[in-house]
Amino acid sequence: MNYQEILNEIGLDFQRLDFPGKVASYIPELAKVSADKFGMHICCLQGGDYSMGDDAELFSIQSISKVLSLTLALLHEGDDIWKRVDVEPSGDPFNSLVQLEFENGIPRNPLINAGALVVCDILVSHLKNPKPDYLTFVRKLANDPTVDFNLKVAASEKEWGFRNSALINLMKSFGNIKNDVEEVLDFYFHKCSIEMSCATLARTFLLFANGGKLLHSGEAVVSRSQAKRINALMQTCGFYDEAGEFSFRVGLPGKSGVGGGIAAVHPGAYSVAVWSPRLNPKGNSSQGMAALEALTTKSGLSIF
Repeated sequence: MNYQEILNEIGLDFQRLDFPGKVASYIPELAKVSADKFGMHICCLQGGDYSMGDDAELFSIQSISKVLSLTLALLHEGDDIWKRVDVEPSGDPFNSLVQLEFENGIPRNPLINAGALVVCDILVSHLKNPKPDYLTFVRKLANDPTVDFNLKVAASEKEWGFRNSALINLMKSFGNIKNDVEEVLDFYFHKCSIEMSCATLARTFLLFANGGKLLHSGEAVVSRSQAKRINALMQTCGFYDEAGEFSFRVGLPGKSGVGGGIAAVHPGAYSVAVWSPRLNPKGNSSQGMAALEALTTKSGLSIF
């Protein structure tokens, strides 16, 4: 498969198209990013990296980091994690409080904000120094010691994180948050602020295309079964109340972030990351989703 030719075609095709959407503004620091950025990068398990556009520029991965924090929590908590967070699609916006009230503080899945906050609470319980320990873990997955938090983005999220504060306090009232609320929120905001390029993000997600093993070292980070379950969650829950649309159009497990990034995997074949900051009303990159749809259409390959 000539992935570079496909990426080149996507780049040329999209030059003639005008994609709708707006850069995330509820986190003021993200609103400063140019809406016209567009990059894409593919990493193949059999070797080969293919790129297009702004694939080497750093951006805040935001909710894509929820997949990585879930991975680390599974290493510490195992299947006990599912006693505190469910595995069902939410069908609601990523920061909705409605279901939590009716479901006694148990989030629908770990890839919405409420679920990710529970995962962060688990990590705060297990990690001696949560922020540096988490960063060390992500750098290992990425095989890149330069991956870091964007402290300006983290501060901006903290200043305007009223909805996340409401979510975590509601769960605290139900007994599903064990640690200090402010400590968990601080960890959550830093986790979401991590910066990567499309190239680094694609390399990081190779783990989930490779049955839980790091390609660069051969280390099994999670079991094949756990990797399968993480991919299943990305497939059914990775795009909030647009997960069905992404599956229908693209046909790959993936996770979006309001920084405009999307990471997706074709198990046994490749990982891919795309970045375009214009978000649709659901909070997903409109151009990014279209680019991944074009990739699976032009290649004729998806998991279905």
